[in-house]
Amino acid sequence: MTRRRRRRSERAERDGPPARQYGGVRALLNVRSLAGRVFLLEIAIVVLLVGVGAAALALQSNSANTNDARRVTRAVAESFAHAPGLIPAINSPDPSKVLQPETEAIRGQTGVDALNVFNSDSVQLTSPEPSQIGKVYHQPDYVRTTVVPQLLEGNAVTFTVKDGGANAIATSVPVVDTDGTVVGVVTANITVQRVHSIGGNLPLMFGGAAAAVALAAAGTALVARRLLRQTRGLGPADITRMYEHNDAVLHAVREGVLVLGTDGRVELANDEAKRVLGLPADVERRPVSELGLDDHTVELLTSDEPVTDAVHRAGDRMLVVNKRPTAPYGGFPGSVVTLRDSTELYALTGRVEVARQRLQLLYEAGVGIGTTLDMTTTSRELAQVAVPRFAEIVSVDLLEAVARGEEPEAGGRRLVRTALAGADEGSPMHGTGSSLTLDPSTPQARSLDSGTPFLVDDLPGTRDWRALDPPNAARIVDMGMHSMLAVPLRARGVVLGLAGFWRGADSAPFDRDDVTFAEELAARAAVSIDNARRYTREHNMATSLQRSLLPSTLPEHTALDVAFRYLPAHAGVGGDWFDVIALPGFRTALVVGDVVGHGITAAVAMGRLRTAVHNFAALDLPPDEVVGRLGELVSRLDNEASGTEITGSTCLYAVYDPVDGTCVFALAGHPAPALVSPDGTVAFPELAVSVPLGVEGHPVRTTELVLEEGSRLVLFTNGLVESREMDLGTGLARLRAVLAEDTRRGPDEICQAVTDEMLASRPADDVALLAARTRLLEADQVAEWDVEPVPSAVAPIRAACGRQLEEWGLAEIGFTTELILSELITNAIRHGSPPIRVRLLRAGTLVCEVSDGSSTSPHLRWAATTDEGGRGIFLVSQLAHRWGTRYTNDGKVIWSEQELHPAPGDLGPGLADTLMEAEDL
Repeated sequence: MTRRRRRRSERAERDGPPARQYGGVRALLNVRSLAGRVFLLEIAIVVLLVGVGAAALALQSNSANTNDARRVTRAVAESFAHAPGLIPAINSPDPSKVLQPETEAIRGQTGVDALNVFNSDSVQLTSPEPSQIGKVYHQPDYVRTTVVPQLLEGNAVTFTVKDGGANAIATSVPVVDTDGTVVGVVTANITVQRVHSIGGNLPLMFGGAAAAVALAAAGTALVARRLLRQTRGLGPADITRMYEHNDAVLHAVREGVLVLGTDGRVELANDEAKRVLGLPADVERRPVSELGLDDHTVELLTSDEPVTDAVHRAGDRMLVVNKRPTAPYGGFPGSVVTLRDSTELYALTGRVEVARQRLQLLYEAGVGIGTTLDMTTTSRELAQVAVPRFAEIVSVDLLEAVARGEEPEAGGRRLVRTALAGADEGSPMHGTGSSLTLDPSTPQARSLDSGTPFLVDDLPGTRDWRALDPPNAARIVDMGMHSMLAVPLRARGVVLGLAGFWRGADSAPFDRDDVTFAEELAARAAVSIDNARRYTREHNMATSLQRSLLPSTLPEHTALDVAFRYLPAHAGVGGDWFDVIALPGFRTALVVGDVVGHGITAAVAMGRLRTAVHNFAALDLPPDEVVGRLGELVSRLDNEASGTEITGSTCLYAVYDPVDGTCVFALAGHPAPALVSPDGTVAFPELAVSVPLGVEGHPVRTTELVLEEGSRLVLFTNGLVESREMDLGTGLARLRAVLAEDTRRGPDEICQAVTDEMLASRPADDVALLAARTRLLEADQVAEWDVEPVPSAVAPIRAACGRQLEEWGLAEIGFTTELILSELITNAIRHGSPPIRVRLLRAGTLVCEVSDGSSTSPHLRWAATTDEGGRGIFLVSQLAHRWGTRYTNDGKVIWSEQELHPAPGDLGPGLADTLMEAEDL
């Protein structure tokens, strides 16, 4: 039911409003309407055709009846004339007696009206009327003149007999004897109406005609009704007027109209459509594909998809195309296409489109230029934005001072090419990084001085621009460049360089609108370049400051072979730092830290922390106390400073002792180091980690490890193993893999391998890396003695030390060393507490250590002439290269350090004797 309703609805849409809206049957009979006239005309034509058909049928029936009568009479006459025994019967005494019954029987069987036999004297031997038998037949004239001669010649003759209004067909056949003599004639005749009377068929014929008229009338009524709907009840004059009006409008409008059938043929095309598409005059009923149109146009016209305001290029014209199917609106199946020639409009709006594209390009320039604070990258972004939508080749040249991050010099002529886009390899254009010197007479130099653009719209015909580089200028012209535009890069009233734009090939030369656009583009880029320049200057200052605060070289250490790497951050200077500090007793402190933040503030804070670590190390404080005091300093600095805070900074402080191979670690929120054992095992030892620096209220814990000789320690900041793209676990795994590749590498090789593998590109955060290989003192480099806490124990120890020095080949400093030991041992006996021990260490220097169980520390002072003591430590300070005190868990150690081979002029025995006498020793 739904499908049926839909079909009725579609028919209603296609056929238009119903006919009753225009008068119904009365309208069909109205001769003033086109439908009425057509209806009456078709009825008249149908009646006429039916009448003609009936007449033709009657004529055909008569003709058929005549032919049938001729055939029947001829067959009966010839059959009887040639029947055996006919001639003897004619020649018999009473032929009628023999022949009359036969002829009557045959007449009854065949349906002929008469079968007459005549003898040669025209006497009727048989007749349907017995009264005529034996009588002579008086032949009519046409029989005597036409029929008889042919019979005498032996031919059968069929002729028409018209007698008394009767219309009969007769056939006479001669009866020929064996000798060729005609002995009689047999004549058979029949009335035509008797063969097939048309009168019996008249009712049927008239009934059929009436049915045909009725059927035709019904069909005509349907057609007229449809016509009535389609013509909306209009008369011929109205339709003619409407057609003329529509035709005039169709061909007068400045919009092309094409009506296409479903078979892709053109049904209608107005003059405008023929003009805009270049169609021939006889375009109707021709396939669209054979009209010489381009493939895209053919596809557009023949597709089944509707089109709305589509812009289509046909040849050199821009057309706005609309396409709709005609069937839903009551038309025949197909489509109607309207074509509006918008070539002039598009030519007019082309400049608007160019302006829109320029605005879009400026927007993209604002987004895409200055994404980093790097002048080279910013220059490259400017060149890449302009190529190829504004120019084929773009170059960016900065003044040398600007390229270095400095303020531009007035009248500067030296330029550095920082970017080049669009130029192929082998191009005559100067490559990136090349230097250019502008001659003052060149327009480029004048443009740089005046800050105004320089335009050359005809490179081959202009000479002054070639003065910069004549050979390459000729090659530039040869490669097809025809116009050039040089625009100064101005920012904050200062010219930073030049941007060069080049066009060639099929591009139009630069014009004044292009100059304005290029100035706007260059101005935007210049601000970003100047920002990058200022940043570069500040970054260089911060980097220089930071590098000045970090060690540039490391002295040789007895305990360790050390190498380092420092890589500043890509985004700016960071607060990562490191240090290697020599401690008494050939011990070494390794320090790595990371200050929160970036920039100069972080660099200054890093320098202050490094200085503090040096001061704490000079006091020979244990690692936990050094880190603890460093945390207190960070907290104090944050309380004093306004704005920037460094709480949360991290630090790793480790002290390695080459005598026993112990290494004590103190960590404040810092990653643990990597340890590569001599057997090749790579591990990250589990160390006690304390809170970051500046977080108060938490003690610092330490971890002590015993390291084999040849072990490699790798200390680093988190920038090495952690970034936005890499989490800490992944970074540590990568570091482990790098260290495990070759466990025989030295510290410098380790640093190089790690940076090459893990820092292939410049890191986002700065990185400090410190690698150390451990060494142990040989057993013959260490001598130890226990000392009884009595004065008499001093002399034996002095003697034993003297002998040890002689074994080491250090007899020349034996006397001085004995004096130092005497003072230190005596001081420990008098002011310290047991146990007392003496240890000599020989490496690059000689170290004397005296330890005891007390925590009291001697101080250097000037003794008065009346003082009984106080001169021992002064004597030690004068004889030793340096001396000091360090505290241990069991007490303290007083140590002194001497050169193994003192230079002439150092303290000698004479002065020592004088000091001894002064002290009455």
